[in-house]
Amino acid sequence: MEIIHAVHVFVKSLLFVLLWSNSEGRDSELNYVTCGSLVKLLNTRHNVRLHSHDVKYGSGSGQQSVTGVENADDANSYWQIRGKPNRPCQRGAAIKCGQAIRITHMKTGRNLHTHHFSSPLSNNQEVSAFGENGEGDDLDVWSVQCDSVHWERDEAVRFKHVGTDVFLSVTGEQYGHPIRGQREVHGMSSPNQHNWWRSMEGVFIQPSQEPQRHDEL
Repeated sequence: MEIIHAVHVFVKSLLFVLLWSNSEGRDSELNYVTCGSLVKLLNTRHNVRLHSHDVKYGSGSGQQSVTGVENADDANSYWQIRGKPNRPCQRGAAIKCGQAIRITHMKTGRNLHTHHFSSPLSNNQEVSAFGENGEGDDLDVWSVQCDSVHWERDEAVRFKHVGTDVFLSVTGEQYGHPIRGQREVHGMSSPNQHNWWRSMEGVFIQPSQEPQRHDEL
């Protein structure tokens, strides 16, 4: 009887450890930005969210403009985190530091993009939204620059453009009509205080689970 009792105690202890570790693992998964997640990205220096809309630049490439907005509730500030062209990331997998990704505008289906055009206000490198239905070209690819193993939700990160080596940045210049008050978003050649971004509101996709909401959509 003593042996049977000891076995029961052992099994119960083992079960507790397994359940605890599974719960811990799930909790830790929720701390990361994952492939397929829909997020708003905040520039921490200027307190504006990455934004786009079907308004074209009047100079440079003439492509869809990308700006920064102070309004936290604007639905045009949602972006989906995706894999490289022809190399999709696994849905719900945590994005690794250094991983190459695409950042796709939810409302228009165009990808965050940059190229060798001058930005209209600061004369840095123009950042636009490019492509159709989520498909553009190789200049839509950005590398997540962070200090951990994975991109943590509350961590400030940088986005370095794979094709031209610039960092996604805001330095505070404001547009006039028709997008009055919105800030210019551009590429800068060096890392600095103007190119830190943090994930904010959104829906964070988990492997084989329902999306996890973060604040309000």
